Amino acid sequence: MSKYDSYFLMGVEDAADYVKEKLPSFQKGAVLSCQEIGDGNLNYVFRVKDARTGTTVIVKQAGEETRISREMKLSTDRGRIESRILRLQAQSAPGMVPAVYLYDSVMCAMLMEDMDGHTMMRTGLMNHEIYPMFGEQITNFLVNSLLDSTDVVMDHKAKKERVREFINPDLCEISENLVYGEPYVDYNHRNNVFPPNAEFVEREIYQDKELRLEAAKLKFEFMNHAQALIHGDLHTGSIFINQEHLFVFDPEFAFYGPMGYDVGNVIANLFFAWCNGDAVIEGEEEREKFCGWVKQTIEEIVDKFIIKFKKAFMERVTDIMAKTEGFLDYYLDSVLSDTAAAAGLESIRRIVGMANVKDITAIADERKRVRAERIILTLAKDYVKNRSSFKCGKDYLEAIEKAVSQFG
Repeated sequence: MSKYDSYFLMGVEDAADYVKEKLPSFQKGAVLSCQEIGDGNLNYVFRVKDARTGTTVIVKQAGEETRISREMKLSTDRGRIESRILRLQAQSAPGMVPAVYLYDSVMCAMLMEDMDGHTMMRTGLMNHEIYPMFGEQITNFLVNSLLDSTDVVMDHKAKKERVREFINPDLCEISENLVYGEPYVDYNHRNNVFPPNAEFVEREIYQDKELRLEAAKLKFEFMNHAQALIHGDLHTGSIFINQEHLFVFDPEFAFYGPMGYDVGNVIANLFFAWCNGDAVIEGEEEREKFCGWVKQTIEEIVDKFIIKFKKAFMERVTDIMAKTEGFLDYYLDSVLSDTAAAAGLESIRRIVGMANVKDITAIADERKRVRAERIILTLAKDYVKNRSSFKCGKDYLEAIEKAVSQFG
């Protein structure tokens, strides 16, 4: 009988023994070391290494409560969802997600490929690294992983079964609260607002009735629009990258929702990097190079997504009515509107909500942080309120320039 026959939270020594027991390649003569490497809010992540061969593997275990609040209880079934979607995404976007070796439903743990040689993208961006291939790579991932999971492409019955398989109520509830509710009405009293911006947030977010109404509309679209199997939390902390390659990982928030949610999250988090670079980089030439690349990449992502989406749609569409002239433009317009909305919602919740973003909180100069947050919130309101007008990358650049100009 194994000690892993019933659930418990593993520590470093447990994780090493677990790998030795579960993976035959690590059993005979393995000399294992282990370190905890996770810095997220929900899970426990360990890297186990065989000293003889240098081979590494990642152990990721789901806890029954979040690491930021013991009051926030979660179903450990999210680990199953994550392992399943990684395998599906590996089929649609080969090589762009880490391989899953095993999922253990008892320990709620996954053994997966170590993304060695890659850096968490948020860390790289905060070091002001430039990734010239990112726009091309992430749009390949987005178009392929999202479109293939829709009923425009899939058999309708198979898609409905997939929707049922990925019902994810606990993680969806977190998004519904942290993204669509609390930043506008602090009903759980856990928003984390930077004190020098408290009056600005009160006036521009909490008291903006039009913004709150739009957020309410978007919340119920998010809850009821089972369009595609989305990652659900696709920020720069969910991407490991180097100059040639990237991995998308951590899709435990996955469920069937509006595909623009993933695209918009990428755009919002890139702009956080712009704000950090604008505030922190001292040399004008270096600052202009990095910040210019970020804006160029935002434009590139939107425009390449549109081009690749149209091409993939025409090649893969199976539904007879979806082939109707004009339907593609109608369908894509809704995705682009959702993209702008999601970029705005993600921007607001990372400044006003309980889960702030490091790109901004790391800005040590109070005056510069105040300015960065006000730019983000102003831009976000434009995204949300005028979401149907964001049709191409240029629209995003013009909105960014407009927001930045308001604060010198």
